[in-house]
Amino acid sequence: MKKILFNYVVPYFLFGLIYLWCLTLRSKNLNEEEEKHFKNLTGPYILTLWHGRIFYLFYYLRRHPDYFLLISPSEDGDLLARLARLMGYSVIRGSTYKKAISASRSLIKVLRKNQRIIIIADGSRGPRCVAQTGSVQLAGITGAPVFPMTFGAKNKVVLNSWDRFVIPLPFTRCTLNFSSPISLPPKSSDQKIEEKRIELENALNGINKASDEG
Repeated sequence: MKKILFNYVVPYFLFGLIYLWCLTLRSKNLNEEEEKHFKNLTGPYILTLWHGRIFYLFYYLRRHPDYFLLISPSEDGDLLARLARLMGYSVIRGSTYKKAISASRSLIKVLRKNQRIIIIADGSRGPRCVAQTGSVQLAGITGAPVFPMTFGAKNKVVLNSWDRFVIPLPFTRCTLNFSSPISLPPKSSDQKIEEKRIELENALNGINKASDEG
């Protein structure tokens, strides 16, 4: 019974709750040009964000089956995978800790089919707001640009979790923000990869600050 609730009832409950919650929110976009930029691309691209800024963007980007999410193969990941599919995303199971090689291969295949992926820049365990190299390495392998994105909220709850997860309060205004793309040449040196990783980290922190102030 517990398994049935967890696998089938809870995902639909969360889907309805998130959907109704986010319907009450108003949004303001600080960088519509960059959003139009990636949405008008015919080829592959990578969207990335901090773990703590998932909530509203998960709703905002819904109904995009060409967006593939990398979700942990854990039991909690089972719940999230079902919820993501209800939201209209496609799902790849794997993580940077478990089945990392097979997950990376799957992401590369998706990008080479001219589809798109969404990656959490600081991973599922952190450290918070420290970019991992996965996004820029995939960019170098596939030629897909990386677009940083985030949201802020005027009235919000910030959870006391490792990622300082942001939940906007009902009826508040969310401020969306997107940054210019980051690209990595193929066969780049470790130094170049690190430079691009830092560039990504700075871009995400910059648009986070602007969103929180906006």
